[in-house]
Amino acid sequence: MTTRPLSLKKVQQIAIPILLGWTALNFVLFHYVLHLELRNSAIDAVITNILLALACIVISNILGYYQPKKQATLYVLFISLLMTIILLSLDHVTLDKFIPNAGYQIFLALSLPVRFLIFFVILAFCALANILWYKLEEQAYMQERFYQVQNLAKEAELNKLRHQLQPHFLFNSLNSVFALTIVNPKEAGTMITKLAAFLRGTLKRDDDTWVSVEEEMEYIQLYLDIEKVRFSHRLNVEITVDDASLEQRLPGTILQPVIENAIKFGLYNTSEAITIAVDVRLVDHLLKVTVKNPYDPAVKTDGGTGFGLSAIRRRLYLLFADNELIHTEATADKTFITTISIPQHDKDYFN
Repeated sequence: MTTRPLSLKKVQQIAIPILLGWTALNFVLFHYVLHLELRNSAIDAVITNILLALACIVISNILGYYQPKKQATLYVLFISLLMTIILLSLDHVTLDKFIPNAGYQIFLALSLPVRFLIFFVILAFCALANILWYKLEEQAYMQERFYQVQNLAKEAELNKLRHQLQPHFLFNSLNSVFALTIVNPKEAGTMITKLAAFLRGTLKRDDDTWVSVEEEMEYIQLYLDIEKVRFSHRLNVEITVDDASLEQRLPGTILQPVIENAIKFGLYNTSEAITIAVDVRLVDHLLKVTVKNPYDPAVKTDGGTGFGLSAIRRRLYLLFADNELIHTEATADKTFITTISIPQHDKDYFN
């Protein structure tokens, strides 16, 4: 839980009633307990507490501009003692001027030690309260900066993870283009056109952390068009998208590495045609994306958790602080299943 200092408005709402209550208490004490005249009691209570309030404001400003890192207690005591002496002197001079009554002058002289003690305690308390106030304010500021740095670091890592995946796909595609220029120049031209459209879309999406399922599937279709040029009839992809999930949100470009992983290991070490199944649906406020591909257990020694899936796991952890949002499973019928779960929070979360 983050500790926040009270706002200035809140302080005023607290301090003003306390000042008025303390002034009223002084008046009652002077008039009904010490039996001073009504007028003298009112003047003493008002003037004394106005000066006391001004002294508290002065101390607050002094501590706002300077607080020693060491020996803060001695500093507080010194400031409180100095302000008490000044306040007591001003209070005595002012009351002496406003109430030129011989009897009251005797009372004023006798009450100086008590006034000194009360002023010192109140001003010392005020000083300590201000130090606490400024410490909390500084702590809140530092905590806010810490969270900002954390967020910047998280965004930087998310961008790094996204951008690390692009060169890997681009190099594969360029190698395929090179091969096609030799055996099938027409297909090579088609692939270059599709690759340009795909990369153009990638650049437009770089600043989008969240996209809709509909936008992501359009992006995936561009990617699959390129892969189909590379692998021709050997690659078949069946995509099923539940209508209820089209408007749901997910991290941009998160599915492409999963499908790339499925194509890589599905076609690895085989010349036969394969079918990759992609299913997207909304289940209990979770967007479930399931990708199935055949694989050869004898060749697939890493369990399919290469850099692409590891990067996705890290991205999901940075976004949701949960390591269990991606799950992989190898079934007995030589099918590898990758399932990604994206929590669907309040719409403001994705903005």
